[in-house]
Amino acid sequence: MSGGSRLDYDIVVVGGGLTGTALALALSRTAHRVAVLEPQPPKPPTEDWDSRIYAFSPGNVAWLRAIEGWQAPLRAEPVREMRIRGDAGGRLTMDALDAGLPELAWIAENGRLQYAFWQAARERGRVTLIEAAAEAVAWGEQTHTLLLTDGRRISARLLAGADGAQSWLRRQAGIAVDEEDYDQAGVVANFETERPHRGIAYQWFRKDGVLAWLPLPGRRISIVWSSRNADVPERLAMPAEDFARRVADAGGHALGALRLITPQAAFPLKRRRARAWVRPGLVLVGDAAHSVHPLAGQGVNLGFRDGRLLAGMLASGGNPGEIGRLQAYALRRVEDVASMQFATGGLKKLFNNELPGLDWLRNTGLTLTDRQQWLKQALMRHAIE
Repeated sequence: MSGGSRLDYDIVVVGGGLTGTALALALSRTAHRVAVLEPQPPKPPTEDWDSRIYAFSPGNVAWLRAIEGWQAPLRAEPVREMRIRGDAGGRLTMDALDAGLPELAWIAENGRLQYAFWQAARERGRVTLIEAAAEAVAWGEQTHTLLLTDGRRISARLLAGADGAQSWLRRQAGIAVDEEDYDQAGVVANFETERPHRGIAYQWFRKDGVLAWLPLPGRRISIVWSSRNADVPERLAMPAEDFARRVADAGGHALGALRLITPQAAFPLKRRRARAWVRPGLVLVGDAAHSVHPLAGQGVNLGFRDGRLLAGMLASGGNPGEIGRLQAYALRRVEDVASMQFATGGLKKLFNNELPGLDWLRNTGLTLTDRQQWLKQALMRHAIE
């Protein structure tokens, strides 16, 4: 255990991934004693590319810079332009310059960013990093106590569940989850490209799923192909050259030939929403509270916006587990999450529906949006938050 040996804290963040560690870094600037509990800390990165790639909004990147988390060994690439194409000729292009912005988003690897967060926590010395797992929790009136697998006990006035979609802490609290299975998986991989991407991200709404190309540093891209579960085994089993050709064909060879540099992987796509995000002395953040379809690339951004608001509301001191303040936090976050779940889920259903006339409607909608500069700028302004 680094950062001291105290076993009683004001706030213990359960889960040391991106959302949890960023929250802890932000909270370390307050007067609260903060710890992160994570049984699998990030390993020092190698030169290999991480298959887990995320798009980060400029607003969140500004916050991460402010809490000193956006740092080496990070490898990041700005998105200057977004080109969206429908399945029947619809098109929408978003350009950062049109909105007076330096970039629309940043693309970076999960592993290197998580490692950067942990390095920042160690260097600052105000976050205790506990490399262990919890096996039980005792709920109290003023504090809650976690029993760790190594026999230690740690207590906190607030437990923050940032331990992912299958949250252990959420289950211990008996909080149910509403879930919609999209019958899809996101197939991910990274490629080298024949032609430079020039900071352009691409997204195609195809009959066989939504395909996104995200720019990485150099002549490299990361892809997410939202695929029907029935199509996933074939796409995972394809030899590297065949899969590269399939992805290049699906993207109209926008960047020429592709060469696979990380093996294909897949993760299930589901919409989840916990029925309660807060209890006295308990708050759920990120995927532990909510998850969305990845076609808008907003899952991790919602988690960071959770952390930004929660850390700000707890900065004034006092009891961090006080239910009134936690309820106020949840009320302020629910609209953002609900609107994103509605939008991404609605788009998924719209572009995976073969009802007559819908292909014309959805593609016409894209093209009409492209012609309304004020509407495009409004969409871009929302996306950068």
